[in-house]
Amino acid sequence: MPRVLTSTPRQDGFRMPAEWEPHAGCWMLWPERSDNWRNGAKPAQHAFAAVAAAISEGEPVTVCASPGEYAVAREMLDPAVRVVEMTSNDSWIRDCGPTFVVNDRGLVRGVDWKFNAWGGLADGLYFPWDQDDLVGEKVLELERDDRYAPDFVLEGGSIDVDGEGSVLVTEECLLNVDRNPQLDRAEIETMLRDYLGVEAVLWLGRGVHLDETDGHVDNLCRFVAPGEVVLTWTDDRSDPQYEISADALRRLEGFRDARGRPLKVHRLHQPARPVVITAEEAAGVDRVHGTLPRQAGDRMAASYVNFYIANGVVVAPRFDDPHDARAQAKLAELFPTRRILTTPGREILLGGGGIHCITQQQPLGRPVASA
Repeated sequence: MPRVLTSTPRQDGFRMPAEWEPHAGCWMLWPERSDNWRNGAKPAQHAFAAVAAAISEGEPVTVCASPGEYAVAREMLDPAVRVVEMTSNDSWIRDCGPTFVVNDRGLVRGVDWKFNAWGGLADGLYFPWDQDDLVGEKVLELERDDRYAPDFVLEGGSIDVDGEGSVLVTEECLLNVDRNPQLDRAEIETMLRDYLGVEAVLWLGRGVHLDETDGHVDNLCRFVAPGEVVLTWTDDRSDPQYEISADALRRLEGFRDARGRPLKVHRLHQPARPVVITAEEAAGVDRVHGTLPRQAGDRMAASYVNFYIANGVVVAPRFDDPHDARAQAKLAELFPTRRILTTPGREILLGGGGIHCITQQQPLGRPVASA
């Protein structure tokens, strides 16, 4: 039986690997809630199926679906994709699922963070989130991986690591009073060092404009190689994103990573046109008390940085925008050994996130043998 550990990954010699390191597979959750996904979640389900099929070209994919949706998911998903029954409140496994850690012998464990739907009762995006908070434990149980379970609220989209001792985060998210108000900045850094096995915590300011996750870093800035990051960008000084990205660039240019390297920053331009919710899209989402409503005309936090790095491929969003081809070409430059596959990003964005938000990598290794 897998164990619940009282030590920390750092004490035990474990670290969170970079996303480009080899994977055993990828985990996803199947969307279904009609108060977040329009038209009974059917458009979103097709979008999720396209993402799963693209990732499966590089690595095994497991999609977790509720008992009522299992047959639907099995029919819609590519036969190469494994489907398992799992109850959840929504489908953001990056944020409610486990963070896998490895050691130098190839042993794998998982960190099961606390999840409170990006803000709890004060500012959370939906209620309840109790089943989402169990997803990390369930995945690790299925994989028979030993589990760390810190009393610490953290979403996987709020961290990005290089696998060599550095992590990117934003102040907007990790210092938000709706996460861990009892901890100050230094104490939060200690938690990150202890549970991710990092040394350097690189603080950016705000996340992408109007990102409803309180500024997750995976929508703004990501490591693409040791000593290299990609940053969402706009040249339009009148766009609210400009100052956010300019501030991030200033900070990044002054950082040194855990190995003392300055960071090389690659700019990845956001869509040329703001991506806004249409009246038809807003009307297709059920209004339920306690869930963030969708309003026609609202701008969404569209970003090409929200991609997933799989074995042999990178899966990135497209928005039917003039910058789609430009973004694909830039990613091809950044990942010359991987094929760049794009899938429609709008339906996932309508639910509040992107491709990276609906996926969680499982690093290659072998489980820790339990006594």
